[in-house]
Amino acid sequence: MSNPGESDDTPIASVEQLASHLAAGGKPRDAWRIGTEHEKFGFRLPGRPEAPAFSPPAYAPHGIEALLELFAADPAGWEPITDSGHLIGLKGRGPNQGGSLSLEPAGQFELSGGPLATLHQTASELIGHAEALRPHAASLGLGFAPLGFHPTATRAEMPFMPKSRYAIMRRYMPQVGTLGLDMMLRTCTVQVNLDYESEADMAAKLRVSLALQPIATALFANSPFEDGRPNGLLSTRAKVWTDTDNARSGMPPLFFETGFGFHRYVEWALDVPMYFVSRDGGLIDVAGGSFRAWMEGRNDALAHLRPTVGDFDDHLTTLFTDVRLKRFLEMRGADAGSIEMMIAQSALWTGLLYDAASLQAADAMVREQPWTSYAALRAAVPARGLDAPFGGGSARALAARMVAIADDGLAARAMRGPDGQDERRYLAPLLPIVQGAPNQAEHWLERYNGAWNGETTRIFAEAAI
Repeated sequence: MSNPGESDDTPIASVEQLASHLAAGGKPRDAWRIGTEHEKFGFRLPGRPEAPAFSPPAYAPHGIEALLELFAADPAGWEPITDSGHLIGLKGRGPNQGGSLSLEPAGQFELSGGPLATLHQTASELIGHAEALRPHAASLGLGFAPLGFHPTATRAEMPFMPKSRYAIMRRYMPQVGTLGLDMMLRTCTVQVNLDYESEADMAAKLRVSLALQPIATALFANSPFEDGRPNGLLSTRAKVWTDTDNARSGMPPLFFETGFGFHRYVEWALDVPMYFVSRDGGLIDVAGGSFRAWMEGRNDALAHLRPTVGDFDDHLTTLFTDVRLKRFLEMRGADAGSIEMMIAQSALWTGLLYDAASLQAADAMVREQPWTSYAALRAAVPARGLDAPFGGGSARALAARMVAIADDGLAARAMRGPDGQDERRYLAPLLPIVQGAPNQAEHWLERYNGAWNGETTRIFAEAAI
């Protein structure tokens, strides 16, 4: 989830106005950018007095707040963001312009990268962030590991950060699903943000990427442990999302229907229950209320306020579909993982969606099966990964086709780095996996059953960035 930004206080007059607001996010092809966001778990290093080794750090003392303060000490690079007097994020300046640092509900530390033109820049950004993070974290006795689900801590052992929206979600989540608090406290993801040119371009990209999100879940699965033990899953994070808040999550069939576009998305979004409304520097808890009812003057709790475009933008940040539409598209189906794998995810979606021929090929591939097949695949991959059945074969065969199309798309982009190599280099970690090699989760299970001798805490040192 992102930090607060500038709010548009234009009053809402109609559904058409909101559809036009989303349409205005369209950009010409030469202005398309790649944004990568990733989260990671903090852990206490062994031999430190602050807390037990490998336990998650609290906000304070010697925890997440102090880490943000260390980054904020460079005023040329970061601008503080506060919530009720608490430092809860940093907005990028200068070389970090367009990016931000933020915290998830249990202190998962997030880099929201800037909009970048090439995957070479994405790689530099992620590697540079890790290099900046390590000394700050070490000075506090911390390490950070990007994993899809916390491998050792129980829900009760996770801390809670002082961010207003999280308090609202913490109260509301148990009312709408059994695993919402686990989603908040014990998961980490890596997200890729990509642009669209027009309504038709958006609809095609959304259809393709949403159908193929289960393949991304399987390729990047990185969470086979829960409470210190294997739990029979490869992506516990993905399983959590099947019972978090299904009114706002998953793969809505509407998105696959003929004629889907901005107007129909807005109509759907208006009926997804709200969480909050931001006013005067604070949040009003309206969890469960209807944005449509507010627009139509039927929400008594908000009768004194007129909804604005900024309120609708805030509402869109609380919709958790596997691909989310704002004024760009967010790919949300993957576990956080190694830096190489996180760059590979950005490469995969860039190659599939940013070249016209590759998008057309991917769309044709997706149309070979009905939407229900992809929905069933989403339910199967948390446990079975690329071995999940699909279309008379396995998900691995679809993954291999997906990676091959992405490779073609990156070749067509012909974006070369300083060493002369193009962006296809970043797909390299995926090639052995689609050919049958272990994914990240399967690798960790091999380590658990072998060199670790069943000691799950050893994952922290090996997964740390």
